[in-house]
Parts: sequence; C-alpha cells; structure tokens
Amino acid sequence: MTVKTSCDSNCQNNLSQDIDLARGVQQLLFPRSSPVCDWSCIGVKNQMAQGLGGDYFDFIQMSDGCQTLYIGDVTGHGLHASIVMSLIYGFIHRASAEQCDPLAVVTGVNHFLRNFASRSDKLDHFFSTTLFLAVIDPKSLRMHYINCGHVAPLLRRDKTIIHFEPTGPPLGFFEKPDIELGSFQFSTGDRLLLYTDGISEAVNSSGEQYGSKRVEAALLEIEGDHLEFLDAAYQRMVDFGSLSPPEDDCTSIILDFHKPLPGAVD
Repeated sequence: MTVKTSCDSNCQNNLSQDIDLARGVQQLLFPRSSPVCDWSCIGVKNQMAQGLGGDYFDFIQMSDGCQTLYIGDVTGHGLHASIVMSLIYGFIHRASAEQCDPLAVVTGVNHFLRNFASRSDKLDHFFSTTLFLAVIDPKSLRMHYINCGHVAPLLRRDKTIIHFEPTGPPLGFFEKPDIELGSFQFSTGDRLLLYTDGISEAVNSSGEQYGSKRVEAALLEIEGDHLEFLDAAYQRMVDFGSLSPPEDDCTSIILDFHKPLPGAVD
C-alpha cells in the first residue's frame, strides 16, 4: 500500500505553481498585441498543448522601418520545449537587432543550437527547430525570407494559393546546412497565412487529421478582415472535432497587405 504524504502533496502543489509561473513568463515573451501598420493588418492566435510549449513567434520593427517577423516550432512540446524555445527567442531578438539579414540570423540560430546539442548525446535532438523568418519592406512590399523546414506559409492572391516551401532543413541538425534566401513581391489585397503543424496535424476523436487541404480551403473560402478570418478558421477546427486542449501547440499568423508606404525606390 502506498501512503501519500503531505510532502508529496506539497511537492505537487509547488510544481504546479512553478509551471503556472513558467507559463506566465513564457507568455510575456510573446508580443502583447499585433503591430499597428499602415501597410498591413496582422493578427495571431496561439494555443499551447500543455500550457507551456515550443511554438514561438514575434514581430520586430527594424530601425530602417522594415518589419521582421518569424514563426518557429521547437522539437517536442511541454516544459523542455519551452526552455529551448526561450533560448531561441532571446537569440533571434539579439541577432535581429544587430543586422537586417535573414540568412545571417538563421545561420546564427543553427550554430547556437549546435553548441548546445553537442553537450549531450541523449538530449541533442531537442535542440532543434523549424523556423520561418522574413523581413518585409513596407515601402515596396517586398519580402526576403528563409524557411528552414517549417510548414509552408500560404499566400492567397485572388483565388490562387502560393506555397513558400522550405529553403533549408530544420535548424540544429547539421553543422553547415544548405540554406537559401528567398524573395517575394506582395501586392495590395494579398493575404499571407503562417502556421505551425499543430494546426494541420490536429486530430479529432476518430484519429482523423485536420490536414493541410482544410487549411488551404479555409484560406480560400473565409472572407472578412484578418481577425474575423482567425476566428472563423479556428471555429472550423472546432467543428471538425479537434481535441481541446490540442495534442500539439497551435499557432496561426495572418497578414493582409494594403498599399505600400510612400517612398519606394523603383
């Protein structure tokens, strides 16, 4: 017979309090609101599978007026993923403040993770992440981006879907990964959706996955502004029967593009 002591109960209560505190600290890392931009509207929804998780994202306005944005997904979820996520989050903020070069920032993240991974043969795979990082010039609506193994962001232009496929492997696995810089020219009326695989891989009680085709259908069919889109898209997941809380972290970012800011150089 196992007797539960007051010490056991106290330890569990302390652990629960510590996790709640860690959850609160993690939420402070994320932007409190979407940036207010004349050239676009940006919205985001995030739900962690266990309160703490490995999804991360942010919007950083550069000194030259350009907008850096990124979304990533650390291997695994829960407490250990939140620790690695916090390390990456801090590194990207520091690196982005010093340079407006997506390729240099992403290469730095990879080197940063490899240094930690080399310290343990058992835990090395946890120091890895997918990452989509982009810099958008509001004066031209031109984007330079890196997609390191992240689920392809989707762009709706009229009734066409454009995929931003990976330009490199997930970070943290290779010393010198082959990573390419991509570029894209947005137009007024474009809608860009960035999301993590917790969305497409969400399952219902029957074990059926939500799937990327349903994500694309939502992008094509849902009208309204950026916030209305996010609400309607998540309602579709509820109607599908996605488990709540989800089995994996879920994050969606939507950008609606307006007219470029004046001052663009042809």
